[in-house]
Amino acid sequence: MRRRQEADRSGGHRKRNPVVYIICEGEKTEIKYFTSYRTRDSMITIEPLPSKHQAAKALVEHAASKVSHLGYDERDGDEIWCVFDRDNNTDEDLQAAEQLAARHGYRIAYSNPSFELWYLFHFVDQRSMLADSDAVERLLDMHQRLPGYDKVKDYSARLLPYRTDAIRRAQQRLDELAAESQRLIRRGGNPYTTVHVLVQYLLERSMRC
Repeated sequence: MRRRQEADRSGGHRKRNPVVYIICEGEKTEIKYFTSYRTRDSMITIEPLPSKHQAAKALVEHAASKVSHLGYDERDGDEIWCVFDRDNNTDEDLQAAEQLAARHGYRIAYSNPSFELWYLFHFVDQRSMLADSDAVERLLDMHQRLPGYDKVKDYSARLLPYRTDAIRRAQQRLDELAAESQRLIRRGGNPYTTVHVLVQYLLERSMRC
C-alpha cells in the first residue's frame, strides 16, 4: 500500500495525486471493475480495496479502521467511497451506515438489490423489481448480454461501449426516486444504483486539463 508522502525538505506538505480509496463489499466483482479505471496518465490514483463485511455499517466501520494505515490525507484531496449492496441489511442498518459515513466524510455507492444491477443498466432500462442478486444475474445471462455470467471475470471491456447508456438509465431512475422524495439508501425503491455517480466522479477527476 502506498504510504503517506513525507514532508519535503522545507518542512511543507509534498503534493501528489489525490487517491480515491474504494472500499468494496465484494472481493472480486467490484475490485476487478474499479481497477479497470486506472490509467497511467490519470490525475488521480484509484485504490479499490476489498472488505469481507456485507453488513453496511460494518463496512463503513472497516473503512474508518483502515484510514490510519492507508496514508489517507484530505489535504491532498483524497476521498473514501464505500460500495455496498442491499443484501440482508435492514433499513435501520442502512441508515446507520449512511449516518456513520457522513460523520467521517465518506461517500457511498449503493446498489439495490446488487452491484450487478449497474452491469444490467448497460444493456436494458430495468424498472421492474428484482428479488435478489440471482435475479439480476439471470437477466445478465439472457440475450447474450453477459452470457455465463461469473463474478470472478472482468467484464470491463464488454461494458465500456454501453457505459454512457448505463449512466443515463441509472440517473433517470434516481431522478424518479428523488421526485417522489424517496430516501436513496434503503431497501425500498428497488431497482436502483448510485454506482454511476462514483463512475462519473472517477472519470471527471482523472481527466487532465
